[in-house]
Amino acid sequence: MSDHLPVLPLLIPLFAGLMIMLETRQRRRVRRFTGLAATVALLPVTWLLWGQASVEEYRVYQLGNWPAPFGIVLILDRLAALMLLITAILAVPVYLYACRGDDGIGVNFHALFQFLLLGVNGAFLTGDLFNLFVFFEVLLLSSYALLMHGHGPDRARAGLHYVILNLTGSAIFLFGLGLVYGATGTLNMADVGRALAAGEVLQPALFAAAISLLLVVFALKAALLPLGFWLPAAYGAASPPVAAMFAIMSKVGLYAIWRLWSLVMESGEPALAARLTPWLTALGLISMLVGSLGVLAATRLSSLASWLLLMSVGTLTVVLVQGDEAAWAAGLFYLLHSTWGVAALFLLAGLIARLRGPEADYLRSGEPLPTSIAVTFLVVAVMLVGLPPLSGFLGKVLMLATLPLPAFWVLLLAGGLASLIALSRAGSTLFWRTEPARYAQRRSAAGLRSLLMLVAVCMTLVVFASGWLAITQQVAEQLLQPDGYIEAVLPSGRAR
Repeated sequence: MSDHLPVLPLLIPLFAGLMIMLETRQRRRVRRFTGLAATVALLPVTWLLWGQASVEEYRVYQLGNWPAPFGIVLILDRLAALMLLITAILAVPVYLYACRGDDGIGVNFHALFQFLLLGVNGAFLTGDLFNLFVFFEVLLLSSYALLMHGHGPDRARAGLHYVILNLTGSAIFLFGLGLVYGATGTLNMADVGRALAAGEVLQPALFAAAISLLLVVFALKAALLPLGFWLPAAYGAASPPVAAMFAIMSKVGLYAIWRLWSLVMESGEPALAARLTPWLTALGLISMLVGSLGVLAATRLSSLASWLLLMSVGTLTVVLVQGDEAAWAAGLFYLLHSTWGVAALFLLAGLIARLRGPEADYLRSGEPLPTSIAVTFLVVAVMLVGLPPLSGFLGKVLMLATLPLPAFWVLLLAGGLASLIALSRAGSTLFWRTEPARYAQRRSAAGLRSLLMLVAVCMTLVVFASGWLAITQQVAEQLLQPDGYIEAVLPSGRAR
């Protein structure tokens, strides 16, 4: 059974989604049970996969028993295993939160949630660029429908922009794949790395253009500015559990850049890396700057969370292209913190919107909120600002200590200050500037336990900081040794 573990993160959500589609729509409890069982089942599976990746380093799963580079392969290394684990841990509290009522505001939520997990997990596991495109499309098709879940003009407007931009990105992705194949004769990522290391690229200029196109696509998926202005409107308009789950979806684009950078740039194209590094660094710094201004200008708590997410994308991009092994380990720790922390803020914004009635999560005076919500907001805010002793502080200190780039230091600290001002203003407005309660019937804290579960997950980054740092250091160490990845996928005699 352990030999087939790498394919389970795909099969579980696939079959769960198909089963939910066959179940009676009116029997919501059955759909919830099926979806929850599948989502919870991913936790032990991904934990076992991390155990395998940490010991065996690489697991190659050949679909149809066709070897690479001719067949479709799933590749489990430490980065893929870590991303699968992050996704599974996030999905459980988000799904439980959705089952408190948000799943009923539209149709087919439960099936779409499973198909989103299928696309995300597939993107992390695939070892082929074309299948990366396929899994991107699976998660994007699911996200299109999930973004519109609940209807409303804001969601329709944001959804239209989101669909148009991502369809454009998909078209560019296909062009890039064609150029990669024309330049190297393969789309298997390990085989591309092998061809580069062996100097077998047929047309270097064509390959450089192909990599540039792919980086544009991945930057669009990750919402790196100037390609990421769609993110605050789209995520701010989505329902809370959808926006929270989208926090990992933006990391899929970053994962693709990380994979491409470590495999292609580290193995055979240092000159291309040298040309692209200044551009990606500049875009990352601009994203940090604009994200800092965005949090100050936000008028809703969900919009503020969106800008924080965009700021984290810029931060991680700079760490990726400028950092060494220690900086990558720090960046991966910060990725854990930003994904779970921002997702918690999205869920909290939805809970506050439900409690305040017509005022929703707008940053203006409204009904008084329970003390439990105020304390939760304080913990999440301190974590996201980066104040000691929570995970945001640890992540930022580690990045400052390992990345000697003055512009990055300035913008990281300025972003923390902007976040402190914005979240302090939000807290004082939501919890101090209150009016007499007028909508008592809306005062339901359904979903608070799920939110607290996610906050507890974030606390593990502090309580077990040394363990998480050891994990991220293992991932970073492996990423900087692309030869091991290539050899695992293409043992002697299997290369073209």
